[in-house]
Amino acid sequence: MSSTQNLIDTAGVEKLQTLTKSAAICLMATSLQKRPLSTRPMSTLQVDDGGNFWFFSQKTSQKNSELRENPEIQLFYTNMASSEYLTVYGHATISHNQAKIEELWSPIAKAWFPEGKEDPELTVVKVTPLEAHYWDTKHNKMVQLVKILAGSIIGRPLDDGIEGRIVV
Repeated sequence: MSSTQNLIDTAGVEKLQTLTKSAAICLMATSLQKRPLSTRPMSTLQVDDGGNFWFFSQKTSQKNSELRENPEIQLFYTNMASSEYLTVYGHATISHNQAKIEELWSPIAKAWFPEGKEDPELTVVKVTPLEAHYWDTKHNKMVQLVKILAGSIIGRPLDDGIEGRIVV
């Protein structure tokens, strides 16, 4: 059993930023109309103040090819340590926005883009959320464990979860 708390605008963006800081790697699914989904782990570089998600991607990657064919995208985040979960459905755009590349660049990206910020294979993927849903806990792990144990003893679940839609 959990409580519902839907978040909009600034509160929604702040929740997206908080959840993605603690679970920076997501599973990114493309070609949503096909089965099985085409999915791969991706490092989230930023959730900006407009709620957009930003990633680096190789220009000639299968992912970019799939996004050019159909820009629908689904992101899945999990932070097991804090029992936080997020799913984001959105629309992706691919660009060579050099200013955004400069802003998001870090030396670790050179492992994928050896020519650095000027690598011709380097693109940015911007995901604009159309729908998002999160699941979170109200308390830390110790309180969660106590509530689970108490619930098993008294024979009913004790509310420790919170979930909701996020609209930005």
